[in-house]
Order: sequence, then structure tokens, then C-alpha cells
Amino acid sequence: MLNNTFFLTAIFLSACVFAPLTNISASPRQSAADSIPATQCAVAVMAAPAEKTMGKPAGTDKTANLPGVTLEIASVQADRISHVALDSLLQQYVSESGQVNYKGLKADKKSLDAYCQSLSDQPVQDNWSREEQMAYWINAYNAFTLKLIVDNYPTKSILNFDGGKTWDVKRIKIGDKKYSLNNIENDILRPQFKDARIHFALNCAAKSCPPLWNRAYTAENLETSLEARAKAFINNPDFNSISAGKAVVSKIFDWYAADFGDLKKYLNRYARTPLKGSAAVTFEEYNWELNQ
Repeated sequence: MLNNTFFLTAIFLSACVFAPLTNISASPRQSAADSIPATQCAVAVMAAPAEKTMGKPAGTDKTANLPGVTLEIASVQADRISHVALDSLLQQYVSESGQVNYKGLKADKKSLDAYCQSLSDQPVQDNWSREEQMAYWINAYNAFTLKLIVDNYPTKSILNFDGGKTWDVKRIKIGDKKYSLNNIENDILRPQFKDARIHFALNCAAKSCPPLWNRAYTAENLETSLEARAKAFINNPDFNSISAGKAVVSKIFDWYAADFGDLKKYLNRYARTPLKGSAAVTFEEYNWELNQ
């Protein structure tokens, strides 16, 4: 009987300790969002008197009992955050062209608040990948911007709040710190990641802002989605007009000129019609009306 016990124990240990962790996607809808955090099985094996481990009703403690052996099982979840809730909200209340149904989202405010609270409760960790951290901060910027509008809806413009300086108000609590929208963009995303494509992913709730994507960003989709958002925005005639000899482009390219470097060269990475070196570049006026 004892030999059988150790045989079974060895099988259990090999299954828990050596099985690779896998990401589980519950549905195709979740495949573009975060996978469910994998669970690792940690097992502690210790010798124990048989009379202390036998005869206990199932579920009375956290141990699995075999004659002469006690197996203590701890479920250790990876310290990752899921963006599935945001993904669901964006698909439901944001059109493919980026218009937001704020009235509908306000009716579902508890879901948005719950997601924002999950960000507050689980700040970025140093052991997260660059993609995980970047996706987290982009989603945080967009989600807390949506929350700001919903909390004050109806309104015609985000400029109606805080004397037009709402981006400087530190109202976003993440972990034990408070951030403003400008902190997230200018103190974290821009200097840490040095990727100008973030400007096509962040949404300031205005009509002239690059359209809000109706999906959540994740480590898995970040690179492909940033490329797609950059190409879509630059070639969208509602925001930019580009021909070989002339370009009238979003004010974003003026405000954040340092991030784009040689602007003509940057635009030509994505523009369907390449600009000539002699082409004139001017900037559109910004429309701050709500993106609804």
C-alpha cells in the first residue's frame, strides 16, 4: 500500500511541477484580449503520522491526504491583469470608426468603474514585459478618459472640465500613487517606451483625436495593432490630407514633433501617396467636440 502511495505521489508531483503553464482563451472574443492568467500548482510534501491524516471529511482543509503522506497544495496565480472587461465594453459601446456611445456606456458605468478599479488595485510590475506594461498604460489612459466623460456626461467637450486643464488633474489612483492623464502620457509612455505610435492609440475624447480603437490593447496584439492604427490614421482623409506635393495633417504631428523626428520620412512609412522632399506640410485645426 505504501509503495502505491509514493507512486501516486510521484505522478501528482510530475503533473504539477513539470507541466508547462498555458494560456487559456475561453472564446474567440477573448483571443484578442488578455488570456486568463495561468495557474501554477505548488506542492509541499511532508511526512505525517497516518492517524493524523486519515478519516478527515473532504474539504475540511487545504491538504490532500494519502496514508502516511500529507500533500499541501497552494494555488499561485501569475501577477497579470486581464483587459477582457475593457475589451467587452469597447466592442459594445465604440463603433469601428471610433465614435463612442457615451449614453449607453453611462448606463453600464458599473462595469467601467470595475475595470478602472482593477487597474487601481493592480499596478504595473517590474517583471512584466515591455509589451504588457505599454498595453496597461495605454488602456489605463483610455479607460480613465472614458470614465471622466461618463462621470460628467452629458457634455459637449472635454475642455469643459477643470478650466480646460483636466489632463493635469491627478485623479487616477493606481497602487499607492495618483496620476494625471498627462503623467501617463508624458512621464511614462513617451519617455519610457519612445514609440511615436502611442499617439494613434491614446484617445482624448475629441473628434480630432485619433479614433478610439474598439478593442483593448494586450501584450499579444500590441505590435500589430499599433502598426494598423498608425497606418489607418495617417491615411484617413478625415484627419490627414496627403498628396505628393502637399500635406495637411493633424495637429498631433506638430504638438509632438520631437517624437516623430523627420515628419515627411515618418509619414512616408505609412502614407499610400509618398510625399516628395519639396512637399509643404501644414497642420489642421483641432476639433475638441466630443467624439460621439
